[in-house]
Amino acid sequence: MLPKIIFKYSYVYDQNWQIWLQAYNKSPRKLSYKKVRNYIKIMEQFWKKYEKNILRELSKITNLKWKEKKIICYVVGDCRAFSDPLTLPVCKDKSLFIDILTHELIHQLFTQESNYENARKAWKYIYNKYKKESRLTNVHIPLSAIHWHVYTKLFNEKRLHRDIDRSSFRSDYKKAWEIVKKDGYVNIIEAFSSRIIKR
Repeated sequence: MLPKIIFKYSYVYDQNWQIWLQAYNKSPRKLSYKKVRNYIKIMEQFWKKYEKNILRELSKITNLKWKEKKIICYVVGDCRAFSDPLTLPVCKDKSLFIDILTHELIHQLFTQESNYENARKAWKYIYNKYKKESRLTNVHIPLSAIHWHVYTKLFNEKRLHRDIDRSSFRSDYKKAWEIVKKDGYVNIIEAFSSRIIKR
């Protein structure tokens, strides 16, 4: 089963993000309700081109199954993207939106019902092998390896390098990409997915 990604706008949520970003000393990008709604309509059609291939590939490469029939993805004018509740900002570059969404969907796949339990040995392996690294780096090592695979199989290296460059100012993310480059995304995925219980 592949989930359906439902894009949704919440005015209250959007306004709260304006406040939260200011707390981070960031000047949020303010977009009207109409602009965000129109953007969602555009991205719904754009996402359809890739949805099944991305969702299917993520499940296949990880040995983890999607558990939910639908996943709500909130789209707001500006935010820090994160996986639960799945939330993304408006991006000028549509391909960047897809790449950020894919990143957060990998997080979603890791944490959906019973998936973390089924992957307990896989995570134990990661935490032991990279025990000197931060928890955030540990989580992003298999995630970045999986995303590297998606870039290579479904997209291109230009988008991969854009992602790596965008992560360079966040030390934990940067370190995860460096480890994936050093140890090899294929090797990391194999070591991780082979320890997952298939049910």
